[in-house]
Amino acid sequence: MLDYRFIVDNLDAVKANIAGRFMKADADAVVELFNRRTELVSRLQALQQQRNANAAAMKGKLENEARQGLVAEGKRLKEEIAAAETELAGAEKNLETEARKIPNMAHPDAPPGKEDKDNLEVKRVGEPVKFSFVPKDHVALGQDLDIIDFDSGTKVSGVKFYYLKNEGVFLELGLVRYALDILQKKGFTPFITPDLAKEEILEGIGFNPRGPESNVYALEGESSCLVGTAEITLGGYHANTILSKDALPLRMAGLSHCFRREAGAAGQFSKGLYRVHQFTKLEMFVYCLPEDSGPLHEELRAVEEEIFTGLEIPFRVVDTCTGDLGAPAYRKWDLEAWMPGRASPPSQDGGEWGEVTSTSNCTDYQARRLNVRYKDDDGKNKFVHMLNGTAIAVSRGIIAILENFQQEDGSVKLPEALVPYCGFETIKRK
Repeated sequence: MLDYRFIVDNLDAVKANIAGRFMKADADAVVELFNRRTELVSRLQALQQQRNANAAAMKGKLENEARQGLVAEGKRLKEEIAAAETELAGAEKNLETEARKIPNMAHPDAPPGKEDKDNLEVKRVGEPVKFSFVPKDHVALGQDLDIIDFDSGTKVSGVKFYYLKNEGVFLELGLVRYALDILQKKGFTPFITPDLAKEEILEGIGFNPRGPESNVYALEGESSCLVGTAEITLGGYHANTILSKDALPLRMAGLSHCFRREAGAAGQFSKGLYRVHQFTKLEMFVYCLPEDSGPLHEELRAVEEEIFTGLEIPFRVVDTCTGDLGAPAYRKWDLEAWMPGRASPPSQDGGEWGEVTSTSNCTDYQARRLNVRYKDDDGKNKFVHMLNGTAIAVSRGIIAILENFQQEDGSVKLPEALVPYCGFETIKRK
């Protein structure tokens, strides 16, 4: 959430940012409600001063008639103050409701645009694989190798669910441990987080927990939801907390299941493991001083690049356009891996890029909503900056490995870095 005073003082810039991010929010209403709240606060304070003056006058030596007049005045002021407090509480609630709809300001260098096609490629590591045969997609490979079972997942749980089996189980666990070891060496504290979070935490992070456009599974009759990422539970970990400045930055790594409705997701590029309702993810999260969030954002991106470079998977880095940022993000980098199975029609040198990680600097937007602060050297409590980044979304990591490391005989060789974690070098056809 943006600071109210910032919205008032930078109204034109805030409105332009809303338009540039293709979101719906009423900054004018926020300014109007802010001014109304200011008026109500002034009025309430004036009434409280009158009440205090009336109470002081009651302590003096007074005639009975004068005392009765002060008593009546005190009763009137009490009623007016109660009414003013109720009106102020309503105004503050309306102000916060409207202000929460306004997205974070976008980084001035974020490319303008509405969809992922408008993202700007800034770096490429490795080159797309050239095969001497027509490669298969991960769905066919998973079936041939007997490591992914989509049919049983659909039968038991519904579409976009799946079973991992045989070497697929060790591949998931190996990817998690491989990434976790890298993060631990870089000072991240490991967590296994809850799969549930209260709605107030989701709202604080910037997720919409209910409604037809929500991507979140809300539990019927409960004020909690299944999390779509450990960003939610790690960000909520220090809600309503004043952190020690000396303890910052806090680097956290959270392993969780992720649940997403993926409403409306369809098409060739969403098939198989790419968009599913449940998957495992290792998430990075950082609380830091405002002046450190820029460099730390680059650090998170570098960690993601190190993980996928170590897996020998070709990828590119894109600067996410304004319309694809998401409300809390100030700037976001995406890593997109080369996925040969996306070629249409299948070909020896075809394929497409597919997102495998992202990292966002959310500045103090989430911290204001969750009330996470630190005590500065001047003794004042100030809001921290919060960042997140995907270390490994296992389902998409599996896609990239199967499709890039497949062999002509139908087997899949593992990246060298994964062999010690999985205990085998090759997944063979059954």
